[in-house]
Amino acid sequence: MSAWTRGAAAAGALALVLTLAGCQDGSSRSDRKGGGSSSSESDSGSGSGGESGSGEEKTTYRLGEESPAIESDMKASEGATYTLTPTRVTTGTKADMDASGLKKDDKDGPKIPVYVWTKVTHKSGTPMEVGDMDDDLVVRTDKGTRTRALIVILGEAKWPDCPAPETDKKLSPGQSQEICKAFLVPEGEKAAAVEVTRGFYKKPLEWPAAG
Repeated sequence: MSAWTRGAAAAGALALVLTLAGCQDGSSRSDRKGGGSSSSESDSGSGSGGESGSGEEKTTYRLGEESPAIESDMKASEGATYTLTPTRVTTGTKADMDASGLKKDDKDGPKIPVYVWTKVTHKSGTPMEVGDMDDDLVVRTDKGTRTRALIVILGEAKWPDCPAPETDKKLSPGQSQEICKAFLVPEGEKAAAVEVTRGFYKKPLEWPAAG
């Protein structure tokens, strides 16, 4: 698990930050139905979806195009369905990382942020929290690295034009929320696509992105 710490001020408190790799086998979150865990290692396979022939399920979308309905696999929002609409993807800089307030763990190598703006729309069923979709999104880079969004355990990270989302905000059917999520990728790589994972047996949905 990649660990990052942020030095706090006088008290010397630390902000612990975790990044989760974009493996498709589930989630690290303990309140998901059926449990499960996710690896922290980078996945060099592209895992990209697509339409390889007529009659096959559509798995590749344009930025701004809404996903099919996704069923929540969180216990608290069991039965809820929602859609995700990635609208913008940009690759940040080393300067962004330096100004974020995060201190890198040297063993993981230098990282830079990727920012993904996404619209979350609750379609039906039990009210859900915006954060219930956190583990669904994955960024794939031009080098094949896949990673889930940055998770700040203590403290916060600050990014230009990417405020921390209200992950505990409740959405009811028909309500939407636009959020920005930061992902950390190896320095020198660029965002190639946003993916929505769907377990072992289905191809991820993907939205190609230019850097």
